Amino acid sequence: MSASKIQTQGAIHGHCLCGKAKIKATGVALSAGACHCQYCQRWSGGPLFTLDCGTEVKLDGACFISGFHSSEWAERGFCNNCGTHLFYRLKQNGRYFIPVGLFGPLKDLVFDHQIFIEQKPDWYCFSNKTSELTGDEIFALFTEESN
Repeated sequence: MSASKIQTQGAIHGHCLCGKAKIKATGVALSAGACHCQYCQRWSGGPLFTLDCGTEVKLDGACFISGFHSSEWAERGFCNNCGTHLFYRLKQNGRYFIPVGLFGPLKDLVFDHQIFIEQKPDWYCFSNKTSELTGDEIFALFTEESN
């Protein structure tokens, strides 16, 4: 899903608001995306901006991390102390999508894609030129990548 080929040098580190849940991700493409699906809107109050962190993610502070099976295909994680949204993880392959803001400023980060574009409310739009995928298109892409 990440169109950008620029990857981080080494690992990037992030944490929740209270600092009790920590994240380390390696080989992350510096390509941010916005998800407009109804679940992300309900979860975050608007679009969810994430990085595709793949499967090489280490979470520390396990006793502060809770999960919620939000759909047949994904689980969402959050800090049970401060409530920070930590990740969206695909069940089929363990791929993590982590909110961009957890990592702080990232050099060379680009906002280049939006998904579930058909569920985006009409009251906002972004001026960035991005690729825009529907829910059906993103599911087809994930299916293709897993084969």
